[in-house]
Amino acid sequence: LNLPAGNLVVVTHSDTSPTHHTDTSTYRLWKTATRLPFGSRLFSAAVSLKAPYFRTAYPHVVELRPGRCVVRGPGWWGNRNHIGTFHVIAACNLAEMAMGMLAEATVPATHRWIPVGMNVRYPAKSTGGMTVTAEWTELPDFASITTGQDVEVPLRFVDDAGVEPITGSITIRVSPRKKR
Repeated sequence: LNLPAGNLVVVTHSDTSPTHHTDTSTYRLWKTATRLPFGSRLFSAAVSLKAPYFRTAYPHVVELRPGRCVVRGPGWWGNRNHIGTFHVIAACNLAEMAMGMLAEATVPATHRWIPVGMNVRYPAKSTGGMTVTAEWTELPDFASITTGQDVEVPLRFVDDAGVEPITGSITIRVSPRKKR
C-alpha cells in the first residue's frame, strides 16, 4: 500500500475547480479496497499502520468520499474512561482520523494540508461505541488558496444511543504545494 506520508497529500490531480473533483490516490485506494471482502477494515488497518496512534481506538472507516469521512470506534473497555463513558481523547483520535481521511480524499495534489488545531466540548455522557463524521457541506475552492489558509472541518460525534456527547471541529492549514 502506498499511503501518503505524514499529514501531507502526495497525490496527482489535474483539475482543482471546486465543482469538479478528480480522485486522489487515497480515495482510489478506498474504492479499490472496498470492493474486497472486509475491504473497509483492510483500509482502516492500513491507515492505522501508517499512523500507528490511530490503532489505540480501533477505528473503522465506514464511509469515505471527497468532503466526507465516517469513522467508527467500538465501545470496548480500552475506549472507556473511569466512569464507563467513551473517553473523549479516544473520540478525538477517531475525529482526527476522520478529518485526515476527508482531507486525503479531497485536497488536490496542488495543495498540502496539516492540522493546526482542534476545538471540542463534551456536554453529555456517552453510551457504547462512537461514530465520528467529518464533513464539508461545500468543498473549499482550492484554486483560490494561494497562500496558507485555515479551513475548518466540522465534526459530528454520535454514540450508540444516538446522543451527541461531544461537539467540535478541527482546523487544517491548506497551502499550495511548493513547485519542485
